[in-house]
Amino acid sequence: MATAKHDAFQADEVQLAAWAKAVAHPARLAILKVLAARNTCICGEIVDELPLAQATVSQHLKALKAAGLVVGEVEGPRTCYCLNWTELQRFRQAVETLFDEMGKAAASCC
Repeated sequence: MATAKHDAFQADEVQLAAWAKAVAHPARLAILKVLAARNTCICGEIVDELPLAQATVSQHLKALKAAGLVVGEVEGPRTCYCLNWTELQRFRQAVETLFDEMGKAAASCC
């Protein structure tokens, strides 16, 4: 039976890669900025802020939600979204740890 390639890596590396993939699109970064600026759960207003169609914004929100960076609550026929600050802090810590580790290695490199 074949083993998934990500099984060969540590869980923290797999998680960091998932977060990085989720934010690796300019539209998703823009969505995160809109949510941070509002600092509250918002629904359709995200589409009003971006030059993207509703369906496109929904797909990007789905990716951010799957990564845990955004949470959504159903309110009637709409879903309202806000940032998951706990998960964003974990992402930030993981990136800082990665750069700290790489910085130590760079000190001994040519």
